[in-house]
Amino acid sequence: MEAFAVEGLPEIRAGDDLATLIDEHVDFEAGDVLCLASTVVSKAEGRKADLADFPASSRAEAIAERLESVTGETKDPRFAQAVLAESEELVIEAPFLLAVTRFGHVTVNAGIDRSNVPGAELLLLPEDPTASAERLSEALGVPVVVTDTSGRPFRYGQRGVAIGWAGLPAARDWRGESDRDGRELDVTVQAVVDELAAAANLVAGEGGGGTPAVVIRGWEFGDHAGSDELFRADEDDLVRDALREWEFER
Repeated sequence: MEAFAVEGLPEIRAGDDLATLIDEHVDFEAGDVLCLASTVVSKAEGRKADLADFPASSRAEAIAERLESVTGETKDPRFAQAVLAESEELVIEAPFLLAVTRFGHVTVNAGIDRSNVPGAELLLLPEDPTASAERLSEALGVPVVVTDTSGRPFRYGQRGVAIGWAGLPAARDWRGESDRDGRELDVTVQAVVDELAAAANLVAGEGGGGTPAVVIRGWEFGDHAGSDELFRADEDDLVRDALREWEFER
C-alpha cells in the first residue's frame, strides 16, 4: 500500500469546485481512495464563521463562566454558543466541551477549528460530511473519506479519523470468519475508514503543511462483509451514558 499527498492545491475558498481542483493535480488509478481533510471541504462549502455570528445565550454565558472557573483562562461565551449551535448534545461541559455533532461524531468543541482559517475566526465542520464525500466520490470516480483530527479517550495525542465516507463501507466485518486456529471470530469489525484516515494523516501532517488531500493506492477491502456502522448508537454507548452522570470536580 502507498499513501501520498496531492501537491500544489491552492488555498480553498467558498464556492470552489474541490473535485475539479483535485482532479487537476492527481492522476487517479483504479482502486485509489482519496482521503480529504474536513478543513478544505468546509472552506469550499462556506463554513467559515466569526464569533460575532453567535450572540451568546444565557446557557453559553454560564458555560463560559464555568470553564473560566475550572481552567483559570478567559473564555468567550460566543465560542460556547458556536459549539452549542453545532451540537446535538454536550456530553461534558467542564473542563472542556465534549459535543455530539448533528451527524453523530463525538468530539471536543464540536470540531470547530481556529487555525488555518484566513479571513475568519472559526471554521465549522461540514454540515453533512458523508453527503460531501458522496458528491466528491461521484465527481472523481474514486471512494472518498473525509477526515478530521481527534483526540482519544485513555490516550494522549490526536490522530486522524473519518467523519464522512462514500464509495466504500466504513468497516470490514470479520465476524463468522476464522482465525489461524480455526476459531470463529464473533466480535471483530475493523473500522477501515478510520485506519485509512489515520494513515493519510501521517502523510498530510498538521499545522501549515498545506497538503490536505492524500491518495491511498494499493489497498484492497478484500473478500469480507461490509458495514456502514461507525458512530456508536446512543442506546449502545455505555461511556457516553456514564459521562452524562459525571461532573468535573477540581
